Amino acid sequence: MLSVIAILAAAVLFGTTGTAQALGPHETTPLAVGVMRMVVGGTGLAVVAFTLARQHRRRSPIPGRGRPGIRPLLLMSLTGVCLAVYQPLFFLGTARNGVAVSTVIALGSAPVLAGLLEWALTRRVPSRAWIVATALATVGVVLLGLGGASGAGGTDPVGVAGAIGAGASFAVIANVQRRLLDDGWDAFTVVGGMGASAAIVSALALPFVDVSWVAQPRGLGLVLWLGLATISVAYVLFTWGLQGVSAATAATLTLAEPLTAALLGLTVLGEHLSPLAVAGLVVLAAGLALLAWGSRASRAARAADLPSDPAPYAVEG
Repeated sequence: MLSVIAILAAAVLFGTTGTAQALGPHETTPLAVGVMRMVVGGTGLAVVAFTLARQHRRRSPIPGRGRPGIRPLLLMSLTGVCLAVYQPLFFLGTARNGVAVSTVIALGSAPVLAGLLEWALTRRVPSRAWIVATALATVGVVLLGLGGASGAGGTDPVGVAGAIGAGASFAVIANVQRRLLDDGWDAFTVVGGMGASAAIVSALALPFVDVSWVAQPRGLGLVLWLGLATISVAYVLFTWGLQGVSAATAATLTLAEPLTAALLGLTVLGEHLSPLAVAGLVVLAAGLALLAWGSRASRAARAADLPSDPAPYAVEG
């Protein structure tokens, strides 16, 4: 249950991103904010995670190494690249199809893609509890997006591809981290490698964006919050929680992000939701509650050495 709480807390932090950007300086651009967020957040994530990693030994017979070879290093770099490219892909979708539609596509596709990818890699089939919870949560996100997309038009194929690419990036991160943890690598080493590589990739874009707004107090506060809170802290929580749940379950739990974003929009930014969007919040909350209950029931059944149908995954064959 603590793993579920950790991932939900990470999702709540992720959900503050839009409100933080709305409260930041007016001269910011999505690309500039995204680059600075990754440079600061990725660096902070690497520092915090590698510091914590010193306090833990990798779960491997080979001291300090997990499985030897270049493959683990490449996998950690892959998660960093996916983290760095997530925002440009998402912003491409929002530019073409609007924020609501692109958010629906990106967040709605992530758990489905994560489940399919994990099934392909591990031959583990999602349980009925995961399927039902994911279906409810995804429907909730769709209703929320449609309810808030007043007048947003168009489903440009390039924008759709960008949003799906963002969802796929998150699905890859979840699955690759799960694979590295299963191979014996310490969770904080894995997330530290992701942060470091994401910061390096994002820093390459700094010469091409205007970041003069960072010198303003509001700009500096925006960067520190988005970087340290929504990247450094959030991904440490997410990776720690991922040790106790499947990648697909983790991806579904992060659908709490649009729930948080909607609530902050109502209470902080004074936005209004249509009845359809309110229905989406209710359905989304029901899906998350079912997923949390299924995870708790699964752990209780395993502790009692009893078979459990609500387990996130059942090994096939």
